[in-house]
Amino acid sequence: MSTSTTTAPPIEQTAPGGLLSFTQPPQTAALSYYKIAPSNLITFGWNFTSVHIWPESLTIKAFCAANGNTYTVGPGTIDGQATQVIWDPWAYEQQPGVTPLAAAEYTLRIHDERGEGAGILGGHLTPYTGTRFSLYRPARATPLE
Repeated sequence: MSTSTTTAPPIEQTAPGGLLSFTQPPQTAALSYYKIAPSNLITFGWNFTSVHIWPESLTIKAFCAANGNTYTVGPGTIDGQATQVIWDPWAYEQQPGVTPLAAAEYTLRIHDERGEGAGILGGHLTPYTGTRFSLYRPARATPLE
């Protein structure tokens, strides 16, 4: 019986840590506002920069400083080379036992299988915390008298 091992390509000690560059919403955009309502999907998209050792998976979360909660975005964990995730906040809230989303500002967090606290390591994805967005609930119509 033979076993094989996969070794990572050599990376220079001075190589930068891999980064995500957001394409959707664009990093230069003002704060994006998304409605929590049926069929109102949110797409987050990115490109990789200086990643030489591809992650096996990416975990995507949204942190809300207003209530201190962290929420799963999309399926939560996706393929390590994926360049987007689609999230349906309204459908998320319909799942039994989940903490309801707040109408507030959030910060997107993405990390690989090494975890949120992984340090900068040349050629490996550096945990991302950056894209800010807000969720809101549509107001109910007020009848005119």
